[in-house]
Amino acid sequence: MSGDRQATTGVLDGPPVVRTVEGVRAAIAAWRHAGETVALIPTMGYLHDGHLALVARGRALCRRTVASLFVNPIQFGPTEDLECYPRDEAGDRAKLQAAGCDLLYAPGAGEMYPPGFATAVTVSGVTEGLCGAARPQMFGGVATVVTKLLLQTLPDVAVFGEKDYQQLLVIRRFVRDLDIPVRIEGAPTVREADGLALSSRNSYLTAAERAQAPALFRTLGWAADRLHQGAEAGPVLAEAVGRVLAAGFAKLDYLDFRDAGTLVPLDRACRPGRLLAAAWLGRARLIDNVPVSPENRSAA
Repeated sequence: MSGDRQATTGVLDGPPVVRTVEGVRAAIAAWRHAGETVALIPTMGYLHDGHLALVARGRALCRRTVASLFVNPIQFGPTEDLECYPRDEAGDRAKLQAAGCDLLYAPGAGEMYPPGFATAVTVSGVTEGLCGAARPQMFGGVATVVTKLLLQTLPDVAVFGEKDYQQLLVIRRFVRDLDIPVRIEGAPTVREADGLALSSRNSYLTAAERAQAPALFRTLGWAADRLHQGAEAGPVLAEAVGRVLAAGFAKLDYLDFRDAGTLVPLDRACRPGRLLAAAWLGRARLIDNVPVSPENRSAA
């Protein structure tokens, strides 16, 4: 095997690191031989407390946890932020060490997509609209790389955050459709004290933009209350868009109300739903969502 495809490991300032499929499979095989269960936490790095909450959830569910770190080029469009996406592997390793993660799997692009790679995983239905319309390349890239990560590691559980709610449903869909033997666990969104959902892209915000950013979550909370009380979605969504723009956001890719399981648009809170939004504040594209319970008919 050529040198650039050899596994490398380390023990200083973080959990051991492996960079090849062979390396991660060998590590997990040793755990399996000892009868231990395994949780996978896929990430693109630049870790924050939201990621570490996923590690904590994995540790609660399984004996061993492995976090992957891979900035996936095939889910970025030609004008998106692949090259400047924030990266800090050394800092990530230190955070994973403090969180009790057992292994970091950090393959390079050549390991994930070797010469001649020609396969893609596509999902219909839940990929339509929302981020699927705003970033049409994204979910094909996500489905392909997550399929590879799941087959490379074959964990008992894989943990994903609900902040990327549409992504979570996409992953659940192809795991079910392709009979991949792993449980997909969703974990609640982790927020700052003022409500801003934690995201690696929050680092793009200036100080002034950071002060404006929580308006997105506040607006979604206001809209969720109105829908829960039985209001029609159309007028509520229109006012919510106006509130976000008035708070200083430049534009919205979407702000919509969808069925929580299928992402079919809803006119009212007649069954469990999700308010989902993606809005631009300076260089940062912020996404967020909140659950909406069925309308309170007893108050009518």
